[in-house]
Amino acid sequence: MQSVAIVIPARYSSSRFPGKPLADILGKPMIQHVYEKAASIKNATVVVATDDDRILSVVHSFGGKGMMTRPDHASGTDRLVEVMNEIDADLYINLQGDEPLVRVEDLELLIQAMTADRSIEVGTLYHAINERQAQDPNTVKVVTSHSGRACYFSRSPIPFIRNNEIQTNYKQHVGVYAYRKSVLERYTQLPESNVESAEQLEQLRLLDSDIDIYAFEVMKTGPGVDTPEDLQKVIAILQGKQSESEKSLLSNTELVITDIDGVLTDGGIYYDEHGECIKRFHVRDGLGIKLLQQAGIQVAVLSGKDSKPLRKRISDLGIDIFMLGIKDKEVACKEIIQRAGTTKVNTVYIGDDTIDLPAFISCGVAVAVADAPEYVKAKCDLVLETKGGFGALREIADKILIEQGNFKLLDDPSTFLKVHAAVTQ
Repeated sequence: MQSVAIVIPARYSSSRFPGKPLADILGKPMIQHVYEKAASIKNATVVVATDDDRILSVVHSFGGKGMMTRPDHASGTDRLVEVMNEIDADLYINLQGDEPLVRVEDLELLIQAMTADRSIEVGTLYHAINERQAQDPNTVKVVTSHSGRACYFSRSPIPFIRNNEIQTNYKQHVGVYAYRKSVLERYTQLPESNVESAEQLEQLRLLDSDIDIYAFEVMKTGPGVDTPEDLQKVIAILQGKQSESEKSLLSNTELVITDIDGVLTDGGIYYDEHGECIKRFHVRDGLGIKLLQQAGIQVAVLSGKDSKPLRKRISDLGIDIFMLGIKDKEVACKEIIQRAGTTKVNTVYIGDDTIDLPAFISCGVAVAVADAPEYVKAKCDLVLETKGGFGALREIADKILIEQGNFKLLDDPSTFLKVHAAVTQ
């Protein structure tokens, strides 16, 4: 049995979010959420390593173990080395204090992997992301070998796709590390490398010094907290306003395809004196579409019917991709996805009845409105609380925007007014 110490570095100073470790999350400081997750791991010593008396006092107040460390450490790993001199262990886990949604099972997986193969000196985690997320320089990517050894970490999207016909899998690095004591003992003596300075990624110092890092795959993790906006996102998840399954389902959304009858309308059919079919739409759905578009998410519609009222509504909503009079929705969705320049896994389809089942096959996430038949709901990844024609699309739009951190579109009055000005009800 190897002894394990979980060290949680926590600084008070932060350019984007001062006092972040003490931010309140449902009545507890964020550092307590992280500490309690780590403390649930059997036979592990947990300590918060901080440079601020306020953080240390809070840790002691909830019964946690804390340690004051020097304020001039350049990185969390340097702080970990100082803790190592006071706390003896075989394995040291570096767990960031701004990860209140960290999963205990992910930490246990990392510990088990390091215990099973003692030749691994440094271990870490990653999960899959889409191409759009890979473009974000704040998202650190990793490329691994067949054995799981990390070849390189970068803020750039790696690997570079030279041939657009080739599909690749991007991997987001999760900043949790497990170190052998022997690595930490020589870490401060390792020279800082050029790539470490260029990328501002401390793990590159290890690779440049020929110390292998092995990365283990986990399911997509919850968001960390870098900004006050991130904090609100975490609170929404913990309050149950957004489930973990929704989070993982909707975080990659780039395209929403919706049926019309029974989703954007209530399914009722009205005829005027000229025999023209009239349909009832909901203004909230129209605003939801505009909000998605403002966030860079494309919206497309398809229907088994075609009529002047449908075309007029589509025009009013500013939707460029649509297919009407469609008999095969599976094929239609594939064509829409291609026209939108995205992929199946990044596409959400909203339907309400049996006719939509083929469309579910073509899209990564299947969503049903609240009044869909039970056997249709059973085929879906997510069931809404709102009936078709009463704001169902707005419900899924809000879920997507919350997951992707676009809070200003929802709760900032000035931003909302700019969007609303362009809306045709």
